[in-house]
Amino acid sequence: MENQLEKRYGLSTAIAMVVGIVIGSGVFFKAEAVLKATGGNMPLGIAAWAIVGLIMIICSYSFAIMATKYEKVNGVVDYAEVGVGEKYGYYVGWFMATVYNPTITSVLAWVSARYTCVLLGWDITGGSCMTIAGFYLVAIYAINSLSPVLAGKFQVTTTVAKLIPLLLMAVVGTAVGLANGMTVRNFSHVVDTGINTGEGLFASVVAVAFAYEGWIIATSINAELKEARKNLPKALVLGSLIVVFVYITYYIGLSGAVTTEALMASGEAGAKLAFQNLFGSVGGTLVFVFGIISCLGTLNGLMMGTTRGMYALAVRNRGPAPEAFIQVDKFTNMPANSSVLGLLLCSFWLLYFYGANLTDPWFGPFCFDTSELPIVTLYGGYIPIFLMLMKKEQDLGIFKRFVMPALSIIGCVFMVIAACLAHEMAVAYYLIVFLIIMLIGHHFRGHSGGDVNQ
Repeated sequence: MENQLEKRYGLSTAIAMVVGIVIGSGVFFKAEAVLKATGGNMPLGIAAWAIVGLIMIICSYSFAIMATKYEKVNGVVDYAEVGVGEKYGYYVGWFMATVYNPTITSVLAWVSARYTCVLLGWDITGGSCMTIAGFYLVAIYAINSLSPVLAGKFQVTTTVAKLIPLLLMAVVGTAVGLANGMTVRNFSHVVDTGINTGEGLFASVVAVAFAYEGWIIATSINAELKEARKNLPKALVLGSLIVVFVYITYYIGLSGAVTTEALMASGEAGAKLAFQNLFGSVGGTLVFVFGIISCLGTLNGLMMGTTRGMYALAVRNRGPAPEAFIQVDKFTNMPANSSVLGLLLCSFWLLYFYGANLTDPWFGPFCFDTSELPIVTLYGGYIPIFLMLMKKEQDLGIFKRFVMPALSIIGCVFMVIAACLAHEMAVAYYLIVFLIIMLIGHHFRGHSGGDVNQ
């Protein structure tokens, strides 16, 4: 059958996508944000990492249940379509293709460039940084479009590379801290006792939400995954467990490398300071090198999902010009037109991110953080899928049919509320933009459903 994607990725690539997409820049600077939010309360900070990590594990498990039953083109779109209906599946796919995937991909291009500029001592918001961001975006796009297999290998390699400094900090930092008493001191000492425990925990949860984002994009390679019904569920659950373990042990390791006060005062350079204390000035520099590798690995995983956005709609004969976006290049076996549009959308959202967050506001009140606010609609969009899982899958046991989906819904509601309270009125302006984009998508929904290959 024409325009079908080849089964080329194995379990290791799928796990690397989950781990590699989630573990990016967030882990290196969110630790300090969490400490500031909790007033230097280390146990409370660990609780925040654990809570958001648990929500990720629970949601990934519920999607894994669906992954064992359905294998089509693009995981989350498939589950929305099968569970709620074709129209809902289309709108989820449109949102993922035009908003969620390209917004966080564009932000990661800037973050990768930002770390590069920090390493070189350049301005992190000026023309040099944005030029590098554009280069990274195009370079990663080229790797994905010209050699998908190479992109998969790059994902595995960068995932392994980014785990090295994190695990080194977890092991060496914890060992040194226990030996010299730094870990015990930091865990038993609260810098600012005036901060309310509940408010501190809630603020911390919001701070680490971005550090856990992106795992759902791993389901976008569903059609290209060997034995997808067996390997995708394994990747979602195992990948999520690995991420939570790495985050929490890294956070504990930091407590053995530097005092809580110093970590809070150093801002985003806290990770560099901690590595310098353990490994000297060379280690402090290496953390930025590994930080860049970490970000590029995340960017690669996000781009793997972004390039397949319009293809996922086109195979259902939906969206703009499905006959064009369903085309798969016979040499690279990649949806070429879908990839080009994915890059264009990433470029648009990178331009928006700059105008809304890095310079004098270009868009008045419609300036919002595209790295965080799309989670309002993402987690909200999961809820009907989990509800229909509970209603329709009558062959499942109580635990899989009711317990886990119900816990997933509670987690989703919590994340939506957290984002709304953290961003306040910016949420309203984001939702206006979101509705306009969805109305545009509604205009292109007028094709009949079904696979155009059939």
